[in-house]
Amino acid sequence: MALPRITSPHAKGGNRTQGVMLQVLLATLPGVLALTWLYGFGTLINLLWASAVALGCEAAVLAARRRPIQFFLKDGSALVTAVLLALALPPYAPWWLTLIATGFAILFGKQLYGGLGQNPFNPAMIGYAVVLISFPLVMTSWPAPHSVGLLEALQRILGLASLPDGWSQATALDVLKTNQSLTLEELRARYPGFGGAGGQAVGWVNLAFLAGGLYLLYKRLFSWHAPVGMLAALALMSLVFWNGSGSDSNGSPLFHLFSGATMLGAFFIVTDPVSGATSNRGRLIFGAGVGIIVYIIRTWGGYPDGMAFGVLLMNLAAPTIDYYSRPRTYGHRKAERGFKIGE
Repeated sequence: MALPRITSPHAKGGNRTQGVMLQVLLATLPGVLALTWLYGFGTLINLLWASAVALGCEAAVLAARRRPIQFFLKDGSALVTAVLLALALPPYAPWWLTLIATGFAILFGKQLYGGLGQNPFNPAMIGYAVVLISFPLVMTSWPAPHSVGLLEALQRILGLASLPDGWSQATALDVLKTNQSLTLEELRARYPGFGGAGGQAVGWVNLAFLAGGLYLLYKRLFSWHAPVGMLAALALMSLVFWNGSGSDSNGSPLFHLFSGATMLGAFFIVTDPVSGATSNRGRLIFGAGVGIIVYIIRTWGGYPDGMAFGVLLMNLAAPTIDYYSRPRTYGHRKAERGFKIGE
């Protein structure tokens, strides 16, 4: 009988990986509810569709590799990838966009490297980056807050109904990036979605994901180092380069902390234990690097938000960060630099 080759993590008392994944899914509920309340049923449809695609792709690869399908699907990692990706996509993204993003996330971001625990990059961010680069117009077209019924939402996702005039609007980050002549007060008056901390709607969404992230911290599913490092670096960068409320403003620290995918990225993406740094000091450096890159792309780059690129670039740097931030072995002193003549 061929025994399944099961890699780490190992734990006594049941499937710890499955328990962790369920807690992460539970923590996304405030964000899911906020998105559904603001934009209608589009987010829920995307979640179900992305989950079905993720499970189907994972099962197909496991069958091709002759691995136990039920065992690996039960760990919940594919569902977490699908849910995080669906939450990052626009609420009424076309069905084919979600299919491409989720398929790339599972096939090229996870299974290509051997499955859970062996992927050097965050799978959800790989899928997101692929569709962002390939279909930038669709990815940056978010709807204005509307209450949309289930049938109407399904028709728009399937492409069976055209979008009415005024349905979509630029995000707060996009409005600020493309602004050339209006002050922040004038932007708030002209673009209702720009008002408040990072935009009224997206500000509430970020608060919801912040609540879910604090729940995960309370449950000690990850340490505080990576999210605090990212949020502190993003706030510091926006404070240093904040040039008031004129037409050339880059946005305040509060604006950047509650815009885009900041809180989703800080508590659900940079805390990935596989593709991130491993030591506490390394996690601080990793999170800070993501925050700096996100601000650079938001302010001077070609995309309104840079969360996916920031995470993937720091995934590349994670092995180097681990090498230089290894904790000193207990009972040993630090190695002295140089050597004495005659040694």
